[in-house]
Amino acid sequence: MKKAIFEGMATALITPITRDGVDYEAYGKLIDWQINEGINALVVCGTTGESSTLTDEEHRAVIKYAVERAAGRVPIIAGTGSNDTAYASDLTKYACSVGVDGVLLVTPYYNKATQNGLIKMFSELADEATAPVILYNVPSRTGVNIEPKTVAALAEHPNISGIKEASGSISKIAEIFSLCGDKINVYSGNDDQTVPIMSLGGKGCISVLSNLLPAKSAEMCARFKAGDTAAAAKMQIDFLPLINALFSEVNPIPVKAAMAAMGFCEDYLRLPLTPMEQAHRDVLFEQMRKQGIEI
Repeated sequence: MKKAIFEGMATALITPITRDGVDYEAYGKLIDWQINEGINALVVCGTTGESSTLTDEEHRAVIKYAVERAAGRVPIIAGTGSNDTAYASDLTKYACSVGVDGVLLVTPYYNKATQNGLIKMFSELADEATAPVILYNVPSRTGVNIEPKTVAALAEHPNISGIKEASGSISKIAEIFSLCGDKINVYSGNDDQTVPIMSLGGKGCISVLSNLLPAKSAEMCARFKAGDTAAAAKMQIDFLPLINALFSEVNPIPVKAAMAAMGFCEDYLRLPLTPMEQAHRDVLFEQMRKQGIEI
């Protein structure tokens, strides 16, 4: 059995940004709040963390800051993937050198890859990493899917610990479990599929929702793990309107609006992302209030 970097709920953390750059004071407060609320792990510099518009210097600095601020209280997993394998290798080595507990490697976007290319790329990066690797399958963004047989091949690598599955296909994810058994830890990459994937054997979720609701999101996973599946399922369903609002525009536009309304950051995004449209914002804030979030 592969040891899991974490079990339960990990927040795919936003990166507070202003016109002047990364707001580290806000970032530190956000990290502390997430940990104090009981989140199980933090994923930094992922899609939600706007890694695609961070400079290389910012990307490295944010990873290092998160490791230092967390100070071992929860695992820190850094997004270090790229469509440029050499760049992903350099960033992965850097993240490992500053003490991350794991790295998240996305499938190569734009240039895409064959399944054979994915195996070679991920295997090479996993060979070089000194922290465990979580693959990140998000074909809606990258244009390439890691097929279950490819996951099975990669699961044989001793340093590939898990996969964040955001393909949306429960059938494909079930096939991964069938082919891999306990050779890889599967995490939901979609907030609306956390409990369904855990019911197949998943370890938890890497979540956008938990930016807003870390305690409740972690509780949902804990209830499922404790055997209270009915309560976990009810929480999953109760969260659905808020989850839908959080994805009414491309992530992380809505979650940035939400976190700004909660006082954690400015509602600032770098182009080509723009602030949330008012009609969607109204629905999001309504759903936040229904979950008891003060804004």
